[in-house]
Amino acid sequence: MRTLAHWSVVISIGLASVARLGAETKPGSWAELKEYHSVMSVAFHSAEDGNLEPVKTRSGELAEVSKKWLASKPPADFDQPAIKEKLRLLQAESAALDRLVRGKKASDAEIKETLFKLHDRFHEIVGACREHGGGAKK
Repeated sequence: MRTLAHWSVVISIGLASVARLGAETKPGSWAELKEYHSVMSVAFHSAEDGNLEPVKTRSGELAEVSKKWLASKPPADFDQPAIKEKLRLLQAESAALDRLVRGKKASDAEIKETLFKLHDRFHEIVGACREHGGGAKK
């Protein structure tokens, strides 16, 4: 009887662990992250191909969406000071990109370089979310 009780506990703990693995918070569960990614994706991948028109026409949208993302309530796993700080930087850098584009004095090379740095910042946030919420695959 004692062995049966022991195995019941072991099986229960195992099942709880498996359930937790399936319940890990993924970065894609944060709606504002997904919204920012949808704009960044178009701007970045077009710029990789030499087309800066999307970043030039959507830089204001990137700035607005980053502001909205910073103000949003993150999923509990992502409510971390390090993630919040990276979001503050992303918001400031998104606004700086928009000012650069709207100023109409920056070269295409400057715009592209700034966008690529912003894209790297975005991936720092996604990586931090994966680290804190699980789903560490890239």
